[in-house]
Amino acid sequence: METQPIAADFDVCYKAMSSRDARFDGQFFIAVITTGIYCRPICPAPMPSAQHVRFYSCAAAAEAAGFRACRRCHPEASPGSPEWNIRADLAARALRLIADGVVDVEGVPGLARRLAVSERHLHRELLAAVGVSPIALARTRRAQTARLLIDQTNLSLTTIAFTAGFSSIRQFNETMQAAFGCPPSSFRRKALPPQRGEGKLTLRLSYRPPFECATLLTYLECRALPGVEEVTNGCYRRTVSLPQSSGIIELEPMRSANAVLLRLQLSDLSDLSLLVQRCRQFLDLDAAPTTIAETLGADPLLAPLVKARPGLRIPGAIDGFELAVCAIVGQRRSIVGAQTLIGRLVRELGVPLDKPVGTLSHFFPSPQLMLAASLQEVGLTGKLADTLQTLAHAVVEEQLILSRDADRERTVSWLKGLSEVEPWIVSSIAMRALGDPDAYPIGDLSLQRAYTHHGLAVDIHSIERHAEIWRPWRAYAFHHLWASLPPFQAGEQVS
Repeated sequence: METQPIAADFDVCYKAMSSRDARFDGQFFIAVITTGIYCRPICPAPMPSAQHVRFYSCAAAAEAAGFRACRRCHPEASPGSPEWNIRADLAARALRLIADGVVDVEGVPGLARRLAVSERHLHRELLAAVGVSPIALARTRRAQTARLLIDQTNLSLTTIAFTAGFSSIRQFNETMQAAFGCPPSSFRRKALPPQRGEGKLTLRLSYRPPFECATLLTYLECRALPGVEEVTNGCYRRTVSLPQSSGIIELEPMRSANAVLLRLQLSDLSDLSLLVQRCRQFLDLDAAPTTIAETLGADPLLAPLVKARPGLRIPGAIDGFELAVCAIVGQRRSIVGAQTLIGRLVRELGVPLDKPVGTLSHFFPSPQLMLAASLQEVGLTGKLADTLQTLAHAVVEEQLILSRDADRERTVSWLKGLSEVEPWIVSSIAMRALGDPDAYPIGDLSLQRAYTHHGLAVDIHSIERHAEIWRPWRAYAFHHLWASLPPFQAGEQVS
């Protein structure tokens, strides 16, 4: 069995495995040649000797080398590798699209078309980056999704097979046998109640500790979109519209389990894998907080802030178009003013729920609905209405991608071409919708207030020079500075 080189060296990986260090969970996998099993760094199994160990950068590489997933530590439940949060190259974008299930729907040719490269070039790039082909990565993703659903839900095996992206029951059985060394039915130890098809599920999404959830929920609560989002009793809840389905989700952090509970009700489970990935991205669950803290904590300004809020995360976006619309609407308005106008957009253009759930009443307007509407009648100025419809048109025509798998440089360049959108708003969109950990909205009023609060001069050029030492984590530095501010007045402008 050949090994696949990974970023960290052997000694570092072996030491992390020896201490079962949760900070390395998901960053690499351990394969034991004497057992044919691969595990997470936190696996409680007895330590193998160094000569019997191989390290792999991803689960698919371990499986391609002939190893099976451990049934004790559940590699399928580990956080994703943080390396791909930083990188914006072809391989990183391909991995994010595969995780979203694109290969299951469009095949490798569809994946290559999305990335504007040939299948051969894509295959070569992924082999160089992680050691396996797009097909192998997609197969592992399907098997991992299926195992999670078997362990955490009462769905029938047939429903799980097609929800996970398998094209047939035979393919499902063969893949699960190869990945785990047993048929899927062996994971079920008791009879299951009949599946009623309402799509109600609860899943656990793991993360690397620490996780500063209180600050994250506060950030989301003060920006909750009327009728679409709410934060109550430590839970975030919202409506979601996906390519094949719609519904309601709830995310609740569980500190004791290093996981977030995802409760969901979808009209169709076809989008489940996509939704899980978006929820992980939304709460930044694949971040490596210790690595980030080492860089930011070296700055005397940020050191006490990082110590005060270990594991601070960057809120992402469930829907990139929604995030961009809200950012553009709010760029010259107070939070209250922006929420009032966005609430009007939601009520006038959004599709209503059959029955309100708490304060949730509507789905956010799709780009198609916004493109067809008369936005000035909703209360938008002519310039703002034109800007939003230009944005909607670009999304509908697929000229603009507002998600983690976008070509960041191309998307940012397009947004900068909108005359009514300020550069700091573009950075905010890149930070949250595109997942750029180095985006830095220098013109944001809250950043300037933070510098003043810490006794520093508010000078754009000085801020830019200071921020260079925070690369590639300037987005995290921004959120630490924001979180350090005294409670702001509700009417103040904050991104």
